[in-house]
Amino acid sequence: MVERVPLERVRAANQVPARRDGRHVLVWMVAARRTSWSFALDRAAEWSRELRRPLLVLEALRCGYPWASDRLHAFVLQGMAENLRRFAEAGVACHSYVEPEPGAGRGLLAALAADACVVVTDDHPGFFLPRMVAAAASRLPVRVEAVDGNGLLPMRLPRAVFPTAYAFRRFLQRELPDRLRPLPSANPLGREGLAGGSVPDEAARRWPAASPGLLAAERRALAALPIDHEVSVVAGARGGAVAAGEALTGFLADRLDRYPERRHPDEDASSGLSPWLHFGHVSAHQAFRAVARREGWKPDRLGAERTGQKVGFWGMRPAAEAFLDELVTWRELGFNMLSRRPQAEDSLDSLPPWAVATLEKHARDRRDPLYDRSTLERAETHDEVWNAAQRQLRLEGRMHNYLRMLWGKKILEWTASPRIALSTMIDLNNRWALDGRDPNSASGIFWCLGRYDRPWAPERPIFGVVRYMSSENTKRKLHLKEYLRRYGPPRAQPALI
Repeated sequence: MVERVPLERVRAANQVPARRDGRHVLVWMVAARRTSWSFALDRAAEWSRELRRPLLVLEALRCGYPWASDRLHAFVLQGMAENLRRFAEAGVACHSYVEPEPGAGRGLLAALAADACVVVTDDHPGFFLPRMVAAAASRLPVRVEAVDGNGLLPMRLPRAVFPTAYAFRRFLQRELPDRLRPLPSANPLGREGLAGGSVPDEAARRWPAASPGLLAAERRALAALPIDHEVSVVAGARGGAVAAGEALTGFLADRLDRYPERRHPDEDASSGLSPWLHFGHVSAHQAFRAVARREGWKPDRLGAERTGQKVGFWGMRPAAEAFLDELVTWRELGFNMLSRRPQAEDSLDSLPPWAVATLEKHARDRRDPLYDRSTLERAETHDEVWNAAQRQLRLEGRMHNYLRMLWGKKILEWTASPRIALSTMIDLNNRWALDGRDPNSASGIFWCLGRYDRPWAPERPIFGVVRYMSSENTKRKLHLKEYLRRYGPPRAQPALI
């Protein structure tokens, strides 16, 4: 077999050999939910050409996952509909399945794998995906490969967990130059030999494909599912590779040059790509390639020194380098943590020892005010800046990046203990945010409690030596007038006479 996908990105999830007499190569899409820029799809195409068997794609959506809601389902379904159309255009069989009730999809993967030569899926460290892939691989009587397409650096290359972005950045700068080629294919479905095949009749009857209404995320179709209907679909935020591409193009054209000023909510110049990155509708490689082309960049412009500094390594303009530091360094730092320490997704004890010690020392400090989770979720605190950030999260499924840090710090200050604060942050973020349940999202939450940071003097009540932030300082430092107007409390409607 001639490999195009680097083998350091391919992990055997079980010890079962491939079957050369199977009927198809099964692609089980669980994280890279797209038809291009996917190392998993490239790997499946390699198997297809080697074994001369067509592809069969399974893209499924469970309804029993934590925080399942209209908002999250709609975003995934819109991407599923696009993928189904694209596979159909390429003549590749695809089964798009949506569970009508928890557990209804049990057995579907095994049924499609029964005639497979090999199963290729995504290697992703977040949420329930590692446990799901491991459980399936242990039961299937065919080789299962998990392919890492999460970032520019192969996720399992580092043998250690990095304590700071600076330490990780030094490692990246040393290892990345040799790994910027090859990139995933922009058009893997354009190759010969992938088309053909079909979903077995019995599987199609027992697990029928998603209806057009579901794939369109119609309100009536969503209402029939046992998911959280209070968390509504975000108007104007559409899932799928087309919307992701438009968001990337718009960012590069309109906001990249202002990216260093993204801290100001009134002039927010952030990329807004995180929901599509989270659901795998756009890849980090695709975003990197787009930035590199806009900058007229070539690999020979990489800096010779690997100092770990934020600016100067890429040989691009400062705005582009600032964006790549977020896309590559900070995003992949989260993948590094969860791939090595799965408990770091939700355990306070995964914080640096100094942070655990200082938070536990001050766990019983008096909190005034003290808010329960319901009050926080409704954005009914005394703090107008915090309330505005929480309302943005509820309305748009996102929060301004700088205010997300303040949001987490205040939850620590206003809840009964650090462990309750952590569970509150996780629950509010993962329920309402389109980019929740993600390694990068976990990094943001845990940063508020000391991860990737250092002790800060003076020692304070509640925080100890964890970095402190206040709404008063935030108001002085940031442009917030328009933001507070936009996300202020809903105005009462005048009475009709």
